[in-house]
Amino acid sequence: MTAPYRVFVTRALPGNGFAQLLEDPAFDLDVWPEDFPPPRDELLARVAGVDGLVCLITDTIDGQVLDAAGSQLRVVSQMAVGVDNVDVAACAERGIPVGNTPGVLTDTTADMAWALILASARRVVEAAEYVKDGEWKTWTPTQIAGIDVHGATLGIIGFGAIGQAIARRAQGFGMRVLCWNRSPRPKEAAAVGAEQSEFDLVLSQSDFVCVSIALTDDTRDLIDARAFELMKPGAILVNTARGPIVDEDALAAALRDGQIGGAGLDVTAVEPLSMDSPLLTMDNVVVLPHIGSASMATRGKMADMAVANLRAGLAGQPLPNSVGS
Repeated sequence: MTAPYRVFVTRALPGNGFAQLLEDPAFDLDVWPEDFPPPRDELLARVAGVDGLVCLITDTIDGQVLDAAGSQLRVVSQMAVGVDNVDVAACAERGIPVGNTPGVLTDTTADMAWALILASARRVVEAAEYVKDGEWKTWTPTQIAGIDVHGATLGIIGFGAIGQAIARRAQGFGMRVLCWNRSPRPKEAAAVGAEQSEFDLVLSQSDFVCVSIALTDDTRDLIDARAFELMKPGAILVNTARGPIVDEDALAAALRDGQIGGAGLDVTAVEPLSMDSPLLTMDNVVVLPHIGSASMATRGKMADMAVANLRAGLAGQPLPNSVGS
């Protein structure tokens, strides 16, 4: 009988695919049992000799990890769309395909972007805390008054699948939608009622600016002090992409100085965000723990896709979803 494939999974996964994998005698699974990611020394130890690796965005998969695994490693399968935590070039040099989970989380993440737009504009979190803290004594004309979303201008930085899904939802609010993408996408913009525009114009004309672009060396700190100076006073920044795209020091300064009106963040430069961050002291900031794709249905589908990529890679077949393919 052929020896089972050795696989390290950096966290237990939802979904039927993972449950079936646990019962499949063709696989010898080592599943990290904690909620926190495996420490670096544990990661290096547990990947030794594995044929496959299933990882999350909290795991740094670099050349050292690949070398610790050994030359028999056949596939790295990530349960996420973004793979900025994986050294894809190092994997390619070793002939190891990298799988990800695109597409399935597009609408769920776009929903979350809209949750942050509405929560930030209408001060929903602040208002809920106001009630819980016993501050609600009466009704006044300007009590926790926010800003309107309907009829406003929405700017989208990054116009891939998620950016386009955010734009489609804006139609129901009668919004003007501006978009910028590193590679122009006029047809995609027209299809969802958006106007393609220059980066600076998107920032300067938008009441809401949604960041929906991949993290690369070129986009790190893309939204910096200069970007905030361009934005309208009172404008709201929403980020559901990756934290390092926004310069958080510049964001805190822009909020403190009244350059912009608020921020809704599902991602931060370092996760979890330090409790010492000035962003957590500001009533006009909503910070969430990176839950953009966190519906049970979507996370289950993502896990199933990660398992499918793993199975294909171990079988020497093309991955259903392979980075760079």
